[in-house]
Amino acid sequence: MEINFEFILYVSDQKISRDFYSYVLNLAPSLDVEGMTEYILSDRTKLGLMPASGIKKILDGKTPDPESSNGTPRCELYIFTDNAKTLCKRALAAGAVEISSMKKRDWGDSAAYYSDPDGHIVVFAEK
Repeated sequence: MEINFEFILYVSDQKISRDFYSYVLNLAPSLDVEGMTEYILSDRTKLGLMPASGIKKILDGKTPDPESSNGTPRCELYIFTDNAKTLCKRALAAGAVEISSMKKRDWGDSAAYYSDPDGHIVVFAEK
């Protein structure tokens, strides 16, 4: 059985988030249409950006309004790379807020924590 992953972040402004992730990841979207932007991160992993207003239509009021918790960390993207410091610099240049600087963590990785334009936590890590 093959499993593929697509992680979708609900965002308040698709264009702002697209510009942020395109710059930070130095990657063009594989899909960029009204209502969804996607990045192919590996052969089995994608990152999606969906406006919170769009997911509200699908959720149909059966869950709390995703926009009611804007700015509250609701997920963490933990990104392994061989050059985390470069991504950290790019994140800051794109407007990320540094939460915790690059340092060796108890679990063995060196990692830095940032907040994206919607408050999602983005971590750049090296083994």
